[in-house]
Amino acid sequence: MQSGFERNLQFQIKALKLPAPKIQYRFHPTRKWTFDLAWPPILFYCEVEGGIFIKGGGRHNRAVSFERDCEKYSEAAILGWRGVRVTTGQVKAGKAIELLERALKSTASQERAIWAKA
Repeated sequence: MQSGFERNLQFQIKALKLPAPKIQYRFHPTRKWTFDLAWPPILFYCEVEGGIFIKGGGRHNRAVSFERDCEKYSEAAILGWRGVRVTTGQVKAGKAIELLERALKSTASQERAIWAKA
């Protein structure tokens, strides 16, 4: 399920006329892992990490969840995926879209396919 911060980032992507991502994209052939936002043609993703400021830790801060996230990101890297992880605070402050725009442009300079579809 998409969060408000993910929708906000998606709106920012559209406003800057960046290539539209796939939402909640299942990237692994056998596991049910998804990326919040993904650009499959260039094997690039963005994850919005929420709940990090919750007292006692949000889902991503608890030991078992942190270990699961490490496994997910390691498996993604093994499959050739690159990505950025941002916080909800970075989405609100505009830092996430800056990082994402730079990352997409960097990747696109190597792989023009995604920009042709934008």
